[in-house]
Amino acid sequence: MRFPFRLTTVSAHCDLPCGVYDPAQARIEAESIKAICKKVAENSDPDFRVRATIIKEQRSQLVKEHLWVLWTDYFKPPHFEKFPELHTLVNEATKLAGAAGTKGSAFDEATADELLAKIDEIARIFAETKKA
Repeated sequence: MRFPFRLTTVSAHCDLPCGVYDPAQARIEAESIKAICKKVAENSDPDFRVRATIIKEQRSQLVKEHLWVLWTDYFKPPHFEKFPELHTLVNEATKLAGAAGTKGSAFDEATADELLAKIDEIARIFAETKKA
């Protein structure tokens, strides 16, 4: 059986058109985590603290998911070759948003600041890749 068309191989740097990926999504969630940490320090109401804990854990999970999407869908081998620290940065950032970090820890602003710093570094690399 013959097909009336030819297969053409194409490549792209990501799986959707440019503009759909952005570390700003992770940063917005991390900023929310930091704001929650500040609010909890000012409020001893146990119901408020429970609600804040739930929201902080949800936001932490979203940070991880946004970073994983960048890592698995946007960044490609040439990016990892040019920026060999990228794997470590994403790993460290997701751990800071995980059970040993903002998701599972107390309301620690310093941990939230560390997370934001890692996201900023990932964003710097992301911006460099967009220039190419």
